[in-house]
Amino acid sequence: MRVRVFTLLVALLVGSTAAALKAGDIPPPIDMPDQHGKKVVLAELKGKVVLVDFWASWCGPCKQEMPVLEGLHKKYADQGLVIVGINIDNNPKKMNSFLRGTPVSFRIVHDPKITIAQRYEPSTMPSSYFIGRGGKLRYIHEGFRKKDAAEIEDRVKGLLAEHVDSGARDRD
Repeated sequence: MRVRVFTLLVALLVGSTAAALKAGDIPPPIDMPDQHGKKVVLAELKGKVVLVDFWASWCGPCKQEMPVLEGLHKKYADQGLVIVGINIDNNPKKMNSFLRGTPVSFRIVHDPKITIAQRYEPSTMPSSYFIGRGGKLRYIHEGFRKKDAAEIEDRVKGLLAEHVDSGARDRD
């Protein structure tokens, strides 16, 4: 599985760097159900700050990042933060085992065929895509080290402080 995912990620990175997402782009749709069976539709989340995070059970940095994301979810959900974790494991048992050991309360989408990942083209695991209140991609954070936690929180706080009406960068 790791070889398959690595090969796909390399192919995506090398084969389509011209089409890679960047700040200001409209993020690709997710349009798949979360762990509760509710379809994740980004257009319905406009007005919220959305963090889309790609992860896998075999990813060491993902294991460090998940508790950080859970902390952000608990701290900022009432202010408009929505976190959607996109798991790319082909086997749901691996994903569920991971989540039993590292439980989270934010939305998780299982993407075993890497349908969503092909749209976003993450270059590494984990990769986080920050979407502003106006619905546009604002930042991409690749990988995770413990020192990244403060930067990720600062980005979340900055986006939450913006209002849709005054978020000119998000509307352009």
